[in-house]
Amino acid sequence: MNIANINPGPWPELPLEAWKDTYATLHMWTQIVGKVRLALSPRINHWWEVPLYVTARGLTTSPIPYEHGIFEIQFDFIHHQLLIRTSEDAERKMSLAPRSVADFYAEFMQCLRSLDIHVKIWKMPVEIPNPIPFDQDTQHASYDPEYANRFWRILVCGEEIFKEFRSGFIGKNSPVHFFWGSFDLAVTRFSGRRAPARDGADSITREAYSHEVISAGFWPGGGEIKDAAFYAYAAPEPAGFDAAKVGPAKAFYHPEMREYLLMYDDVRRAASPKATLMEFLQSTYDAGASLGNWNRAELEKTAA
Repeated sequence: MNIANINPGPWPELPLEAWKDTYATLHMWTQIVGKVRLALSPRINHWWEVPLYVTARGLTTSPIPYEHGIFEIQFDFIHHQLLIRTSEDAERKMSLAPRSVADFYAEFMQCLRSLDIHVKIWKMPVEIPNPIPFDQDTQHASYDPEYANRFWRILVCGEEIFKEFRSGFIGKNSPVHFFWGSFDLAVTRFSGRRAPARDGADSITREAYSHEVISAGFWPGGGEIKDAAFYAYAAPEPAGFDAAKVGPAKAFYHPEMREYLLMYDDVRRAASPKATLMEFLQSTYDAGASLGNWNRAELEKTAA
């Protein structure tokens, strides 16, 4: 193991400006890998067959079925490799290093074919402006291993707290998972009631928001949000949610995004990052569930 590859501290700095090119490239790599899982996995409600999951080294697809058994794809952000392993005891490795999306796509698909894994994916990226087909994208070609490692370590910290928060809810509850389309770590609670149909919504949005939810997550930032942030929203949003009293004091409601935000740096610099983030998660949920008239007595775990 190369100790130089490991950033040992929790809650590292992650200024968007410092790693925006790596972020953009890594976003496309995760979409390529994620689309393989999407293409080969059985459909699950709310697209839960799509995401990646945090591991002790990076992100994984979890097992994916194919003709000869199962296989798994893992991003290793300690040794900076992409690993493809099958239940036939076969393995391929790719280096995570500065390289174009087109080059990554070509080698990755060749690795799959060499393992007798045959899959076609839609080559167009999603949920980004000005998408370039993967096999034509020579624009995004950055990879800074230090910042990839930092990003993963933040996911590790966030996932641990999200799982603890998740444990207090006994209603329908999503896994803590990483969506490669929006490039965010998320956990979602459900009221158990169907949501009103969204006018003009596409099929992806209709499936994702078919039921009432309160969701929270972590996102590296972009657009108007210049750095990483934790977020929380209710869908549909109940009246008064935008003016609810939530904590901590630095949390704020973004009217265009219709979400509460708590900047990552405000969590990282807090005396207790865990307590600060838990306050944000709990207070935004409390506001959404109470204003939305959720049956909280039936949905929440009572103290022993």
